[in-house]
Amino acid sequence: MNKIFKISALTLAATLALSACGKKEAAPASASEPAAASAAQGDTSSIGSTMQQASYAMGVDIGRSLKQMKEQGAEIDLKVFTEAMQAVYDGKEIKMTEEQAQEVMMKFLQEQQAKAVEKHKADAKANKEKGEAFLKENAAKEGVKTTASGLQYKITKQGEGKQPTKDDIVTVEYEGRLIDGTVFDSSKANGGPATFPLSQVIPGWTEGVQLLKEGGEATFYIPSNLAYREQGAGEKIGPNSTLVFDVKLVKVGAPENASAQQPAQVDIKKVN
Repeated sequence: MNKIFKISALTLAATLALSACGKKEAAPASASEPAAASAAQGDTSSIGSTMQQASYAMGVDIGRSLKQMKEQGAEIDLKVFTEAMQAVYDGKEIKMTEEQAQEVMMKFLQEQQAKAVEKHKADAKANKEKGEAFLKENAAKEGVKTTASGLQYKITKQGEGKQPTKDDIVTVEYEGRLIDGTVFDSSKANGGPATFPLSQVIPGWTEGVQLLKEGGEATFYIPSNLAYREQGAGEKIGPNSTLVFDVKLVKVGAPENASAQQPAQVDIKKVN
């Protein structure tokens, strides 16, 4: 939907810059936004006239942008924000020039980006330490084996079919979790088994799937250096995250009447 109203270029730039720095996507409407969700799905006439409904829509638009900034750690003073907006709307004298506003916003951006970088570094350090502790304990569990690269795996069902090489196309069913149990991706959620070249996914997958035969199932425990390393991926996979995948190798080779394609999510794609 085309936006009728836009917040200032500087405020929008701040939102986008902070979002990019944090490597997060805008969250969809959820239970945390009941009013917006209700208005979108219900009878908007309860808000009032068309002008009032449009005003509400503009408020939601700006509110979402500010909420996104808040989620990146950049809170604002809503009282001061509203005061300034009201002054401009009423044509009253404002307390800073355009040049001063630009200087303030640039300083604000720099401070917030610096905070985001420091948080990323802290998260990377914490995740790496947690992952190493998890893998050390996991390595001693029954049935878990560790390869020379550091990949850990546990075969839960022996397959009897073809065994792939790194140059093969494979079809798999899978579920991916963080070490705290949070599910971040699954073939079921994406509509069914995923088909892709085995050479074009994260190293832990390329190595792990080659250990299976068709029909085989395993759990892979993938250290961060064989996954997304310090950059992380998406909203849920933080920097230096150790990942856990339950995998079933359905088929080796390209499926009939279909071209190989990457899974809908980015959570097993190869890091560039």
